[in-house]
Amino acid sequence: MLKIEGLRAGYGAAEVLRGVSLSAEPGEITVLMGRNGAGKTTLMKAIMGLVKTSGRIELDGTDLAALPPHQVPRQGVGYVPQGRRLFAELSVAENLEMGLGAGPAQGRAATREEMLELFPRLRERLHQRAGTLSGGEQQMLATARALCLKPKLLLLDEPTEGLQPSMIGAIRQVMVTMRDRGLAVLLVEQRIEAVLELADRVSVIEMGRNAEDFSRAALSGAEGRLRARLGV
Repeated sequence: MLKIEGLRAGYGAAEVLRGVSLSAEPGEITVLMGRNGAGKTTLMKAIMGLVKTSGRIELDGTDLAALPPHQVPRQGVGYVPQGRRLFAELSVAENLEMGLGAGPAQGRAATREEMLELFPRLRERLHQRAGTLSGGEQQMLATARALCLKPKLLLLDEPTEGLQPSMIGAIRQVMVTMRDRGLAVLLVEQRIEAVLELADRVSVIEMGRNAEDFSRAALSGAEGRLRARLGV
């Protein structure tokens, strides 16, 4: 499991996270919510070691905060950042190879085939440059690349932002599939209707601090409170 305690993080002298605590369990989708600027993306970057932090970020007993960023994925962390960050000039196949190269050495061919079964659209685009894909196809590729690591924890930062409904449905189905296979999924999402459908737990942060947590059982009656927290 992922366990974060007393996390403080920011950029230079600007502190964004002010003592946040959070957990994500295997076989669950934990959704992180908050207004713009609350610190959601910064928390994701902190887990990956991309911003300076204090506090504890632990995954299955390993303190991720003590590791250099390039070693964090090797602990079983797959990251799909906001904006996807693909290698635009490389083909779909080459982007997948980047993910496979960072994952376990054994079984790479089987992992590649598994990704193409999860995302059939990518099989049709294998030799196409990533930068020429549609937004939804790029999100599929970014997610597949992260899953090539065979992660224990999958981080997704607003993966459905700006996508058409059919693509949103495909991405969400993959999240459910990964959860059902035992991954811990930590998802940043702003759409309340999506959260009510997907989330096993919801953690809301405000101004870099914990605000409120909801279990799945509590979510059915929590839409009004969530909307008040998010200001929508």
